[in-house]
Amino acid sequence: MLKLDGRPADLPAATLDAFRASLRGDLLTPDSPDYDEARRVWNAMIDRRPALIARCSGTADVVTAVNFARDNGLLSSARCGGHNIAGQAICEDGLVIDRSRMKGVWVDPANRLARAQAGCKLGDVDRETQLHGLAALMGFVSTTGAAGVTVGGGFGYLSRKHGWTCDNLRSVEVVTADGVVRTASAKENPDLFWALRGGGGNFGIVTSFEYELYPVGPEIFSGAIAWRGDDAAEVLEFFRKFAAAAPRELTCVAGLRLAPPAPWLPQEIHGKSIALVIVCHSGSVEQAQKDLAPLKAFGKPVGDVITRRPYVQQQALLDATQPEGRRYYWKSDYLAEFDAASIPVLLEHADKIASPHSAILMFQLEGALNELPEDHCPAGARGTKWILNVAGSWEHAEDDKKNIDWARGCWNAMRPFSTKTAYVNFMTEDEGEDRIQEAYGANHDRLRELKKKWDPRNLFRHNKNIPPATSPPTSRAPSRAPCA
Repeated sequence: MLKLDGRPADLPAATLDAFRASLRGDLLTPDSPDYDEARRVWNAMIDRRPALIARCSGTADVVTAVNFARDNGLLSSARCGGHNIAGQAICEDGLVIDRSRMKGVWVDPANRLARAQAGCKLGDVDRETQLHGLAALMGFVSTTGAAGVTVGGGFGYLSRKHGWTCDNLRSVEVVTADGVVRTASAKENPDLFWALRGGGGNFGIVTSFEYELYPVGPEIFSGAIAWRGDDAAEVLEFFRKFAAAAPRELTCVAGLRLAPPAPWLPQEIHGKSIALVIVCHSGSVEQAQKDLAPLKAFGKPVGDVITRRPYVQQQALLDATQPEGRRYYWKSDYLAEFDAASIPVLLEHADKIASPHSAILMFQLEGALNELPEDHCPAGARGTKWILNVAGSWEHAEDDKKNIDWARGCWNAMRPFSTKTAYVNFMTEDEGEDRIQEAYGANHDRLRELKKKWDPRNLFRHNKNIPPATSPPTSRAPSRAPCA
C-alpha cells in the first residue's frame, strides 16, 4: 500500500478524516511527529512501517479500529507491550491497533481477582496486586505486555503451583471481528473463552482480562547465584536433581552465558563463561531458606544474591537482560525432562556463544499444568516439565548471521530431547505453519473450527496464524532464511 501525503494511497482523505474524528485517541500516519517512536518495538530486528497507528484510549476506540480495518480491507495488528520476539505488534502497510495507553488495573482483594486493561505491562499488574499481598500469574520480565503473555499461554515463577497464565483467567472482554464487544468466560461464550486461552491474537482483540490472584509476598526469598563456567557440568547435574526434588513453591531457572558486568559478580569474571541459577520461592521466607540451603552451599559460587526481597523486585530481576533496542532471535522447545545426556550438548553450545548478551536458559515448569487434560485450553503441552530457550541477543545488524546460526545450531542439537511441541510466544517471525501446529498439537483442528466461527475472513492474521477451517493451512513467507 503506497503512501500519499501521509495517508494510504487507496483511502480517500475524507475516509481517513472521518476515522480520525471517530477516535478519542490519536491516529498517527507516517508524517506524524510520533510515528517512528510508535512503530518501534523491543526487538530491533523488526523494522516495519504501518500505514496507520490508532492509539486507542479505551474499548470504544478498539471497536472503531476493528470496524475500520475490516470495512476497508486493511491488514491489522494489535499492540500491547511490543515485547513479542516476532514483532507481531507492528504490521507493514496496515493498521496498528495500539492498546498501550489502556493501563487500568482494578483489584478485588476479597475475591482475589484483578481486572487489567490490555495495555498493562506485567509490572503494572504486580504493582497494584502487591498492595494487597496478592499476585497474578505473570511472566519473568516486568516490561512485557500482559496481553501478549496471556493469550499465548504465559508462564512465570508461580506456574509450578498454578499452571499457565491463561489457566488462571476468569474472563476476558474482547472485540471480535464483527466489531462486537463480548465477554468470554466459562459461562459466556465458553468456546471463545477456550480459544483465547492460548490461541494467540487469532480470535479478537482483548481489551481487558480478569485474573485470579494468589497470596504471595510482599516479601519472598529469591534471587540468583552463579559459578564459574569451568564448574558448569557439575552445577547442571546438581541443579537437575535439586530442581526435581523442589517443592512447587520453588521455581528454578538454569542459565549458561558470559558473565555480564553486574555489580554482584566479581570483575575478574566479567565476560567469562558462567553457570547461573535463578530461583523464586513463593512460600514462607523461613521455609524458603531451608529449601534453598543446599543450592547456596553447593560448590564455590562466584556470586550469590539469593536473599529476602520484595516480590515486585524479583519480577523485575531479569529486566536488564532484555533492554529495548537490541537485536533478538530465539529458538525454543518444550522438554519432558531435564535429561542428564543433554548437559554435554548444552555445554558445547555455551562455549560457542556469539554475543555477550546471549544465553541458554532452562525454565522449570513441572507441577500444576501437568495435572490438567491436554484439551483444557489451547496452551496445552501438559506433558511439559521444562522450556528450553536459546536466547540470542546482540547489538549490530552485521552480526545477525553468526548469532542466528548459533541459536539454530544449539536448538537443532537439543531437538532429540524435545517433546516436539513449542511455546507460541517464543516463536520468531520465520517460524511458520509447521511450528504453529507443533505448538497446538491435537488442539489445532478445534482452533481452526473456532476460527471459522469467530473470524471466518481471517481479519486477525498478523500473528502466529490459525487459518479458518475452510481455508487450507499455509505458511507465511519467512522474511529471512527458513528455520534450520
